[in-house]
Amino acid sequence: MSKKTHSFQAEVAQLLHLVTHSLYSNQEIFLRELISNASDACDKLRFEALNNAALYEDAPDLNVRVTLDKAARTLTITDNGIGMSAQEAIDHLGTIAKSGTRDFMSRLSGDQKANAAEQGQLIGQFGVGFYSGFIVADKITVESRRAGLKAEEGVRWISGGSGDFEVEAITRAQRGTSVILHLRDDADDYLNGWKVKSIINKYSDHISLPILMQKEEWKEGENDQPGEMVATDEWETVNKASALWTRSKKDVTTEQYEEFYKQISHDFEAPLTWSHNRVEGSTEYTQLLYIPAKAPMDLWNRDKKGGLKLYVKRVFIMDDAEALLPSYLRFVKGVVDSADLPLNVSRELLQESRDVRAIRDGNTRRVLGLLEDLAKHDVPAADASDEDKANAGKYTTFYAEFGSVLKEGLGEDFANRERLAKLLRFASTSSDTPSVSLADYKARMKEGQEAIYYITAETLAAAKNSPQLEVFKKKGIEVLLMTDRVDEWALNYLQDFDGTPLQSVAKGAVDLGKLQDEAEKKAAEEAAETFKPTLAKLKEALKDKAEDVRVTTRLVDSPACLVVQDGGMSTQLARLLKQAGQKAPDSKPVLEVNPEHPLVKKLDGSVHFNELAHILFDQALLAEGGLPEDPAAYVKRVNALLA
Repeated sequence: MSKKTHSFQAEVAQLLHLVTHSLYSNQEIFLRELISNASDACDKLRFEALNNAALYEDAPDLNVRVTLDKAARTLTITDNGIGMSAQEAIDHLGTIAKSGTRDFMSRLSGDQKANAAEQGQLIGQFGVGFYSGFIVADKITVESRRAGLKAEEGVRWISGGSGDFEVEAITRAQRGTSVILHLRDDADDYLNGWKVKSIINKYSDHISLPILMQKEEWKEGENDQPGEMVATDEWETVNKASALWTRSKKDVTTEQYEEFYKQISHDFEAPLTWSHNRVEGSTEYTQLLYIPAKAPMDLWNRDKKGGLKLYVKRVFIMDDAEALLPSYLRFVKGVVDSADLPLNVSRELLQESRDVRAIRDGNTRRVLGLLEDLAKHDVPAADASDEDKANAGKYTTFYAEFGSVLKEGLGEDFANRERLAKLLRFASTSSDTPSVSLADYKARMKEGQEAIYYITAETLAAAKNSPQLEVFKKKGIEVLLMTDRVDEWALNYLQDFDGTPLQSVAKGAVDLGKLQDEAEKKAAEEAAETFKPTLAKLKEALKDKAEDVRVTTRLVDSPACLVVQDGGMSTQLARLLKQAGQKAPDSKPVLEVNPEHPLVKKLDGSVHFNELAHILFDQALLAEGGLPEDPAAYVKRVNALLA
């Protein structure tokens, strides 16, 4: 065949410009794509050789070789796979976005196709990876011979990526393909052996075939010239060629799992636990998920990406595949390796699809299952196994680090809200540590109690000493103490637990139902009636601060407290919004006063009524962790009364 020039199909000039300037955000991706293509070619040979072993010729060992030539400024990727005939070179390299792999898969039938899918080897699906070479090269030469053809039936394909390409016949003794990149002037980095090895280690370390490069050694310079690394005739394998997650669990030791975690997470500590599974069904993938023992410093950094490492057929695609886990599980580290995922044509970004949703749901269920198991064995029984005893206290460790993040799931993951609610832990009036689950609380509820009571505050001390708890302490009713900033927001999405409503002790009037006897109710009603004139004067004095003033049913020792109406925003949440620079709705709290307290009794007939009224309000605000709008005015009123 004499040399011929062909025009590319499609508007290739514009399309190649798109590929080289817009499609790939990371320049070094080209090496991943070309090595993936080389791996595909070897896998195609392996499958075709099942019916025709002669295709192996005299080279049964499949591999990929990467060669650098600094003098010629070329980088060459060579495989001894299936190769191409002249017509295949024209068809596959001359048609942008024509995938040889996809055509090959469509021709496979029956057992062959099932075997190919099971092996999980075929990577290319879009046919544009080859053209990523033009990111770093101003000319690409491809030399190839299809397995089974004569040596003189080789083909050379050459293009500068402009609008045409040349094809000519060559004699090529070796089957397979060599892709020769003639590097641009600004691509010197890819003539550096160390740089190329590091890219291979990052993106293609787990390709199942050996990737070979020539060993380099240091050569001293002569005649005052600097020394340099030069290639030798010895070849070395630069990838591990074995993905840990593709191996059977029984073949991987605990130490290997822990070392792999440290490698992918850059964490010095071993993980708390992990789960390694192959998921089969309509969507097939392998997952290796780790729960860290410590929260990273940037856990709450909104700009920090979180997610899993995504591989497709052992080829690294992206570091932070956020679409594979909900954001409230962003602390999870690990790997997902899929046999087939819908990627965009650059393989860099996941597209939303049924398969992606299936993997995200599967990962979420697996992580929640891990946490449920840790929670179940957090306090082992006396006759627990050694394995269960080894897990003792792990959930407490996890919750101290990541409990606040887990609560975000109440508002983000409706489908798993009940499972998440069971995993939550809180401090309470019975425990200063966040060890009380909602199930524990419900099991300890007093007879006749109809709600799960809780209070939110900035600190544990503020929550424990809140005047709003006084009647609950008097009656021995447990109250959950919630001090995480996310609590107030999260509980908007959790109205009840296992059929029992959750009730804030700082919202609405306290109705203890059957826990309050008739004598107490009658006494409260009589006090409210007797105190009506004083209440009217308090409402007038505090009309700019309080929405209402009423007699309390929750105070025992304190003179006053602030509450909000049912459904209203708590003063705690309003403060948090303001601290975050966000606007909180303008709303006034309700002041509840204890008519039996000496200070409240002193109000009636006092010449300092207005000053005392404002002091009562500001002290109630201070008691729940807030600050008076005008601290100086508060101090002035107190000083005046003291004087």
